[in-house]
Amino acid sequence: MKKVALVTGAGQGIGAAIAKRLHKDGFAIALVGRTESKVEKIAKEIQNDHGDAIAIAADVADRDAVFAAVEKAAKHFGDFNVMVNNAGVAPTTPIDEVTPEILEDTEKINVGGTIWGIQAASKKFKELGHGGKIINASSQAGMTGNPNLTVYGSTKFAIRGITETTARELADFGITVNAYCPGIVITPMMNDIAQKVADNAGKPFEWGMEQFAKDIALKRLSKPEDVAGCVSYLAGPDSDYMTGQSLLIDGGMVFN
Repeated sequence: MKKVALVTGAGQGIGAAIAKRLHKDGFAIALVGRTESKVEKIAKEIQNDHGDAIAIAADVADRDAVFAAVEKAAKHFGDFNVMVNNAGVAPTTPIDEVTPEILEDTEKINVGGTIWGIQAASKKFKELGHGGKIINASSQAGMTGNPNLTVYGSTKFAIRGITETTARELADFGITVNAYCPGIVITPMMNDIAQKVADNAGKPFEWGMEQFAKDIALKRLSKPEDVAGCVSYLAGPDSDYMTGQSLLIDGGMVFN
């Protein structure tokens, strides 16, 4: 039987690329997103490529919705093996412009969504009587401070801590927890960030993108597929002996 992976935020960008890559790796895929039409579209693309995929509408900030999504995926496919907590938002906020609303919304989705995803997956793996893999989305901005990303960066630093903590807690159950840390990926969300940075400086969009690309050793922005390759490794058997780690896949921005 195929292994089953659930990917949150799978309607576009990195999440969609991860879902398609894990399908290529032989997984049956549950695609979760806030906008049903977006995840439906990606699910259809996978089905048209002879894949097994379902779309589930859920907001990861809602704990019950995350648990229901995992339940639905496990019921539909008859098993559950990999949880990719990919969904997230990335507000661009100079420190003086951070509001309680921005902070709360970002925390609920990025941090809350990751914690609920870990809880729901852990519960299901234990119910099924086997281990599993939990893979969380951190960021290059969760490894080092990026100007104007106080709120976003704080959530991504938090996800690294959550990854390390839960890796220790869940190891006895054969559950590994790792994270991936993308750099600057060409996605709709990234384009919005670059536009805002450019607007704040009174410069054109291209200038905004250039601010990000110029500090990358490989001198190019990432494609979602680059990140999906890293997640493929974390979801597959080659990473069975790895847990509690946050892998940078940023083209050479942060060096550890």
